[in-house]
Amino acid sequence: MSGFARHWGQDGDRPVLMLHCSLAHSGAWEGMVRALGPGLRITAPDILGHGRAPDIDLTKDLHDQCYEAILPHLPEGRFDAVGHSFGATLALRLAVDMPERIRSLILIEPVLFAAAKGSGALSAYRDQMATFDRLFSEGRIEDATREFLRLWGAGGGLDAMPEGQQRYMIDRIRFVAASNAALFEDSAGLVPRLAEVRGPVLLVDGAERLPITAAVLDRMAAKMPDTVRLTVEGAGHMVPITHPRPVAEALIRLLAQAA
Repeated sequence: MSGFARHWGQDGDRPVLMLHCSLAHSGAWEGMVRALGPGLRITAPDILGHGRAPDIDLTKDLHDQCYEAILPHLPEGRFDAVGHSFGATLALRLAVDMPERIRSLILIEPVLFAAAKGSGALSAYRDQMATFDRLFSEGRIEDATREFLRLWGAGGGLDAMPEGQQRYMIDRIRFVAASNAALFEDSAGLVPRLAEVRGPVLLVDGAERLPITAAVLDRMAAKMPDTVRLTVEGAGHMVPITHPRPVAEALIRLLAQAA
């Protein structure tokens, strides 16, 4: 069972795959889809543990199982892969595993923290996450969710959200804890393969990013052969949701380049 996917623009002639961030679901791309306009045939699956997808299996490698679950949703032939945060790590894995299928790659605030090893930003980020780690280990799940969103969320954090959205986040925060091997230890082995990415790559962040994000993107830009950077002023980690138009405009330029 591979779960649920949303589809937009079924009459479009350019297939695009979109992979959302942790604690979200495929509907998070709605603003980006509107900003992109017609002409694209977009597929956005729910990542395991999110939306209508099956739950994660804590006995298995998280990245492996999430990756395997999106494979049935890939568009036929060549396509453009867009990923945000954890979804960006899945999009990157597609690019290194099947370069002949990926026409272009758009990575929005990718959280492959292992790419920042040696920069100093990684140890600083571990310090930033210490409170989250402690709260989660103590079973204080709501407080852990609040702390995580303080670092990575937008707006007023957990307490500013409607009750239903708060519960959705709290119920899925274990996904964040389960992702450590994938993101800090690079269980999928992506960092040594960054130079294997082919085709144009757009690397996106918000100007109000965490230092760890800048370090990850710097490493990717240095290793990948063909990259363009976009930093969106006034935006943070949730940039494709809070500032979809500048991200969409840059994506459209990249698609034209990768025609």
